[in-house]
Amino acid sequence: MLQAQFHDVANDQRGMSHFNWTLDSGTNYHILRTACYPYMKYHCSKREVQDLWLEDKFFRFLKVINLGLPMLFYGLAAIRLISHTEIVHVSETVKVPIYFLYPEDKGSSF
Repeated sequence: MLQAQFHDVANDQRGMSHFNWTLDSGTNYHILRTACYPYMKYHCSKREVQDLWLEDKFFRFLKVINLGLPMLFYGLAAIRLISHTEIVHVSETVKVPIYFLYPEDKGSSF
C-alpha cells in the first residue's frame, strides 16, 4: 500500500480557518480547520452557504495572539489519544489514513 507523502499534497486551504466547502452534489459544509502539530484538525458541519469572512479572520486572530500553543499541545496529546483510523482510497495504489480521536457516528444527523 502506497501512502500519499506530505510533499505530494497541494494545500489549497493554506491560511484558511473557517470556510465553506461545497461538494459537486451541492451539499455545503462549514469547515473549521487548524494545525495541531503533527496533524491538521478539521471540524465539518453540514450547513447552508454563508459569508464566513469575519469568522475566518477572528479564528486566525485567536491563533496569532496565543502563538498557536494550545493547538501544539492538543496535537502532541493527540499522538497518544488517537484511537481510530480510516483509510481513504485516493487511487488504486494511493491510500491516505485519516485519524480520529474516536470513531465517527455515521448514522448521526449532523
